[in-house]
Amino acid sequence: MSLLQIAEPNQSANPHEHQYALGIDLGTTRSMVAVVRSGKATLIDAEGATDSVSDTLLPSVVYYGNTHNTNGSTHPLVGQAALAHFESDPSNTIISAKRFMGRSSKDIKFSHPYRLKSSTTNDKEMPSFVTEQGEISPVAVSAEILRTLAQRAIKALPNGSIQGAVITVPAYFDEAQRQATKDAAKLAGLNVLRLLNEPTAAAVAYGLDRTDTESSANKLDEKIYLIYDLGGGTFDVSLLKMNDGVFEVLATGGNSALGGDDMDRLIMGWLLKQAGLAPADLSAQQRTHIARQAERYKQQLTQNDTVEVAIEVADTSWQGQLSSSDLAQIIEPITRRTVATCEQVMRDAGIGIEQLDEIIMVGGSTRMPVIQQVVAQFFGKSPLAHLDPDQVVALGAAQVADQLIRQDKSNNVLLLDVTPLSLGLETMGGLVEVIIPRNTPIPVAKKQTFTTYQDGQTGMVIHVVQGERDTVEHNRSLGRFELYGIPPMKAGLARIEVTFDIDANGQLSVSALEATSGVHSDIKITPSYGLSDEQQEQLLRAGFEHAAEDKLARSLLEAKLEAEREILALQSALQEFHTLLTEQETQALQQAMQQLNTAINQVSSTKIANTDIANNNDDLHMLKSDIEAKQAQLKPLSDNFAARIMDLSVKQSLSGTSTEDWAQ
Repeated sequence: MSLLQIAEPNQSANPHEHQYALGIDLGTTRSMVAVVRSGKATLIDAEGATDSVSDTLLPSVVYYGNTHNTNGSTHPLVGQAALAHFESDPSNTIISAKRFMGRSSKDIKFSHPYRLKSSTTNDKEMPSFVTEQGEISPVAVSAEILRTLAQRAIKALPNGSIQGAVITVPAYFDEAQRQATKDAAKLAGLNVLRLLNEPTAAAVAYGLDRTDTESSANKLDEKIYLIYDLGGGTFDVSLLKMNDGVFEVLATGGNSALGGDDMDRLIMGWLLKQAGLAPADLSAQQRTHIARQAERYKQQLTQNDTVEVAIEVADTSWQGQLSSSDLAQIIEPITRRTVATCEQVMRDAGIGIEQLDEIIMVGGSTRMPVIQQVVAQFFGKSPLAHLDPDQVVALGAAQVADQLIRQDKSNNVLLLDVTPLSLGLETMGGLVEVIIPRNTPIPVAKKQTFTTYQDGQTGMVIHVVQGERDTVEHNRSLGRFELYGIPPMKAGLARIEVTFDIDANGQLSVSALEATSGVHSDIKITPSYGLSDEQQEQLLRAGFEHAAEDKLARSLLEAKLEAEREILALQSALQEFHTLLTEQETQALQQAMQQLNTAINQVSSTKIANTDIANNNDDLHMLKSDIEAKQAQLKPLSDNFAARIMDLSVKQSLSGTSTEDWAQ
């Protein structure tokens, strides 16, 4: 008689086999994969080895040129093989695809050698790269890189043992960019356990989530860390607080299109200027060649104070020297922007430089001595840089991935990331009601109750927006959905509960529920494109720069809405109770309502969200004062009408009763 193998529910049929989860750093210029084996996080190389110290970095490059399989079909090349084609065929060699993730054509303002094709029906969709192998989306490019990393892990680990992956993203990636990353992972056949912010992964790799024996005795011991993450194409800065096993992101900032690639272009510009040339004088292939030279000179200055440089292009030759001091001046616009971002993040969190325990350097560009000097000078202390800045994010992601699949509560640090921009919805008059303020720790769910604006209203459009301004026009639209089936009732009686829910991956879901009927509607916010770096900076900066104007504009809009509600209520009351007023009283009331309506129309005809008008505070004050004056003229007339309606209601409720009824 044969025996059946038995496994307990939710247990592996082969409990002796180890289960693994991957930590993947999907970088702009380089990517890598790591795994925890025997309690230690290690990188996996191209041959599937975890004990190798070489060939663990995979260039984030995919070539879609004229390459063929043995059967004659074309196929992309990934990594070093693709990078070999960059100088000779730049338009078909996709590098830094991460910069294009979750963006529309109008958001892509940085220099690149590619031919892009946008959707003919939706200008908000991500454009595709036009290559010899067809039109390729940035998501597909990232999927090829992730697939190659996954193949490395499959070689290194037992069959069927990989349970999923933690993939890191810049802390400042918005909803669209995070969604594009998850789509790429799905296309590559990976199960995403979590999207983890790169600065948080770096902090885990440095062991900042573990306290030493002395500090662990004091549960109130807090540590504050600033993560300075400058990679090939993105810059992130995050302020973390560690307290009793809880990693809380206090504030975050950055630029998803700023990094080593931009330094290479600045150095290229300097080289061309020395040679008396302009970038416009060169072909795309020639510019790519000089940019590669600039990158090599930059890397050489990591070990040397001065390097000999030479360019020969467009029948022009030039030779000279490039020193570390020259480099500091050339890239000063980039270092200045990174320092300004650090200042803003600390202001957001209310933290001073003297309160920082450590500054952690992450990203390949932080190898540069000039970057380390700028950071040390600004913060007044030497930053932590003893771990390989290229590897630290992947190693931290692997540790978090291992904790997730093992569900290890004893050594599982609680990671509290934040949402970088405020989230809210549009209310009447184009105003924004913030539901989740920026820098709120996630995961988070917040609920707020709204009501109807008009009598008998049975539907409502929920418009979700992101940004720091008070009016919808100055913020980014994330999505809309509709709630139908609201029972018809008087304006203001319905109770619509709107819930914003952000999960641990930063995915936003919004739902609406009408409390009396149970009618429900919801949406997962997956916008077709993301915020560009300029837009992210503008949204934050504008929130501060226009705070006074926004406050005045909002108060004017609120006054307008209140006046409109009053007129609607009076119109409804006149239809039902007009017999309570004499003809003269009715005319006086209607005349005052018309004057108030004229003031309202004056506001409606003026685009108060327009910058020119918004900056003219006198105009806004005049419009608001006019509405308030007309409301004051209407008030005694409307109060008299309301009193008569109340008297009638009381008489009707008392009719047919006696004093004995009340005595009971």
